Amino acid sequence: MRWTIKPKPDSEKIQTLKETLKVDETVATLLLQRGIETYEAAKTFFRPSFEDLHDPFLMKDMDKAVQRIENAIDNAENILVYGDYDVDGTTSVALMSSYLKTKTENVATYIPDRYDEGYGVSYEGIDFAEDNGFSLIIALDCGVKAIEKVAYAKEKDIDFIICDHHRPSERLPEAAAVLDPKRNDCNYPFKELCGCGVGFKLICALAKKEGQTPEDLVEYLDLVATAIGADIVPIVGENRALAYFGLQVINSNPRPGMKAIIAEVKKDELTITDVVFIIAPRINAAGRMKHGNHAVTLLTETDFNLAAEYAVDIDQYNTDRRETDKRITEEALVQIEEKNEQERFTTVVYDENWHKGVIGIVASRLTETYHRPTLVFTKSGDKLAASARSVKGFDVYNALEACSEYIEQFGGHKYAAGLTLLPKNYEAFKSKFEDVVEATIDPKLLTPELKIDLEISLNEIDDRLMRILKQFAPFGPGNMSPTFMSQNLRDTGWGKCVGEDKTHLRLTATQSHNDKIVAIGFGLGDKIDLIQNKKPFSAVYTIDENHWNGNISLQLKLKDIKA
Repeated sequence: MRWTIKPKPDSEKIQTLKETLKVDETVATLLLQRGIETYEAAKTFFRPSFEDLHDPFLMKDMDKAVQRIENAIDNAENILVYGDYDVDGTTSVALMSSYLKTKTENVATYIPDRYDEGYGVSYEGIDFAEDNGFSLIIALDCGVKAIEKVAYAKEKDIDFIICDHHRPSERLPEAAAVLDPKRNDCNYPFKELCGCGVGFKLICALAKKEGQTPEDLVEYLDLVATAIGADIVPIVGENRALAYFGLQVINSNPRPGMKAIIAEVKKDELTITDVVFIIAPRINAAGRMKHGNHAVTLLTETDFNLAAEYAVDIDQYNTDRRETDKRITEEALVQIEEKNEQERFTTVVYDENWHKGVIGIVASRLTETYHRPTLVFTKSGDKLAASARSVKGFDVYNALEACSEYIEQFGGHKYAAGLTLLPKNYEAFKSKFEDVVEATIDPKLLTPELKIDLEISLNEIDDRLMRILKQFAPFGPGNMSPTFMSQNLRDTGWGKCVGEDKTHLRLTATQSHNDKIVAIGFGLGDKIDLIQNKKPFSAVYTIDENHWNGNISLQLKLKDIKA
């Protein structure tokens, strides 16, 4: 791995912030690296408030969206809440539908079938709306590029309100309202909301017309926090406040469906990391293995006993998903080895029998293995469908755009995208994608980078520092858990490989005679020779709490070690 230490902030700024906040140099440095330079900025960071949230009516078309929904409620129109089958989509649908049902009975939900309809707004969904008398569709986490489909709905006298956060094309759909902070003509101050976040801003706007504030809508924030974590949006600005309060709801008073998922986990207090690795995969598994409707049903259920039954099914889908993605990952690795493609700038693999629901996860795993832009294809009807994942610093969306002559449809973000193409174009696309990436990627991005906040000594690690570091949470893009480096460490002599397959490394690090701290390195078992015989080594790590038998002790979570 490539170790990169972040530049140290200006020493005068460090000194000023130290004195202003009465903190030590380590904490002042970490705050400045996150753009926090004043008492007020630190207060906002450490004590998120509902006052940090922007007026929803600053978003372009918000007034139109509210007016159209109010008209629909007043005229007893049937409203269809439509969203994608992933976590952001299903949580958005659960949020919007459960809120609207407090205003009108004429609300139903629609999640497209991942396999029959694919991603985003579908003609089948619009036909369903027509057949069942819906005159308004609220599309969440999708729709900003659905120009033809919105026009198709308009022919059938069905209006669309779009709540999206993906990059729009230059032309927007002719909807009643298009809410997307990434619109070029939208002056909303925060651009990084997830789809569920945009949906939350819409219900905030509706509630504001009735004299309510976001604080009155806190019960919906468990859904918003889950979507923020799952969609890997930056946890800064509004997202930080929404995630902060959403985690409080998850840990104190979650909706029955969320409570049922958590009951399976048996953990006292969940962090945003737990949301990403425990709650989100289970919600996602419904759309991957069965149908996204199951997730919406779970998340909108008000009876805990029923929710608990649904959660058992969801848990089984997640187990099936894990087994499937493990098998396909192994098959993909064999395919790469057999074709001797380890030295390429890209990974592009295909098998017509691979499960479409897990190819995104497989793409992520292959990206971790080879650290290069990756596409995993499978058969989808008469086309090939793929999930794309990228390495940090490289925009895979732009790379796909450069190959658009071979692509039928694509969409997504800088680091994750989806596409379809005709089988006859697969080889030409694969070749063009390799050429585009080779010509545009900085070669150093092909070596994983480990960003280090600063170097510290082991004797600086104590309970007081840990108390402050915990207040940096919730962590995520834009505010990752502080990562430290220490040099000239030695193991006390008891370091060993641990775990069922002995792939993890456990040691007790010391730097001078009076400081000792346990360190655990998951997946670092192959580096045991670096620490044996008390050889000096350097380590990169985060600081963590180890809970064992009712005792809490500090430990290092190793990310990498070097001689």
